[in-house]
Amino acid sequence: CGHDGHTSMLLGAAKYLAETRNFNGTVALIFQPAEEGGAGALAMVDDGMMERFRIDEVYGMHNMPGIPLGQFAIRKGGIMAAPDRFTITIKGRGGHAAQPHKTIDPIFIGSQLVGSLQAIAARNADPVHSIVISVTRFDAGTAYNIIPDQATLWGTVRTLSEETRDLAENRIRQIVEGIVSAHGATSEIDYYRQCPVTFNHDLETDHAIGVATEVVGASNVDTNVEPTMAGEDFAFMLKKRPGAFIFIGNGDTAALHNPHYDFDDEAISYGISYWVRLAEQRLTE
Repeated sequence: CGHDGHTSMLLGAAKYLAETRNFNGTVALIFQPAEEGGAGALAMVDDGMMERFRIDEVYGMHNMPGIPLGQFAIRKGGIMAAPDRFTITIKGRGGHAAQPHKTIDPIFIGSQLVGSLQAIAARNADPVHSIVISVTRFDAGTAYNIIPDQATLWGTVRTLSEETRDLAENRIRQIVEGIVSAHGATSEIDYYRQCPVTFNHDLETDHAIGVATEVVGASNVDTNVEPTMAGEDFAFMLKKRPGAFIFIGNGDTAALHNPHYDFDDEAISYGISYWVRLAEQRLTE
């Protein structure tokens, strides 16, 4: 999804800043590993990066298909969701499919869970607070005439606030326990919280908007873009230091993580200019 392009932008900015030195202070250029679910940002924070390099503010960027080339988009507050994941294992009692009354059917129970979990978004969460709950995998069974002993559901939860995040996890546990126990089965839930909400701080977002406006003009900067329910582990850095995360336009290519996605190299110059002016403006006399 374009991390080679992001790296090129930062390398270009590094080259220019090193040659011109038109700033007072220190610029730390962060080439973060393991961004896609590997919590590379958390590892760097835990390793003392902020203290070691005396980082006071932190800024990030990601290209975004659908935003025209030469444009930026940002918002204050939550711009990307907290992406959590869960695995629910239902343990029943298998048997012959011709004698379901002698079994505790985990497929039947799991099917009820798939629908019931949607009630969290529809009937438990405040409608103005975004939440996505998706069951994305259902593993069970080995043959057409056998009811298996167990079934496993996999899924993801996306939220834009810690309150909604807590609500979702608690309700998932309650719903699973209630439905599973009602049918005489047992369950195990592995609920894993990945990165937090990517939360842009007000003042630093204003700095980012000012720089982007200087680079491409006010008409090409969306200052209140809709949040995306995708996650971004740069959020760990924003929990440690004030800062802002911005989207840079990548034109009409296919979506991120799509096999037909293509990074537009023309975006690199806009990215370099943004990073250079951000460093120069934030580190003036």
